[in-house]
Amino acid sequence: MRNVDRYPVEGPNALWQIYHTVSRWKGMKNFIWIQLARYSPFLLFKNWIYRRMLGMKVGKNTAFGLMVMVDVFFPEKITIGDNSIVGYNTTILAHEYLIKEYRLGEVHIGSNVLIGANCTILPGVTIGNGAVVGAGTVVHKNVEAGSFVAGNPLRVIREG
Repeated sequence: MRNVDRYPVEGPNALWQIYHTVSRWKGMKNFIWIQLARYSPFLLFKNWIYRRMLGMKVGKNTAFGLMVMVDVFFPEKITIGDNSIVGYNTTILAHEYLIKEYRLGEVHIGSNVLIGANCTILPGVTIGNGAVVGAGTVVHKNVEAGSFVAGNPLRVIREG
């Protein structure tokens, strides 16, 4: 399953308490850099933003399609290997704010991974080297290396 750390909260839902866990300035700075990357057609510029300005670990020749949305509050918890593609409008989350708790988890995406358009990758998952994630998939559990997965709920189409 997913590898997340859980943090219970008292009082209003966890999202109302976000600035107890993340600096407002970090959120604003990250939001601006992410928006620049989302709309930029320049792959080298995007990777520079993700690596230098957001602290993500991004491998060589990795490509992010337009409108990719990485975690605004915890982008440093995202690692992507070499020569991978993250498709148009995909969202990669390293946090979840729920009613009575929030969760944080690292996301590891291997090398030579293809993630189709409009996917959502939840916190605490690992996608193995050479995996293919079909368009529109919600990745809520680990994906084995070389596998082809798709759908919501995620189904293994071909094992690695």
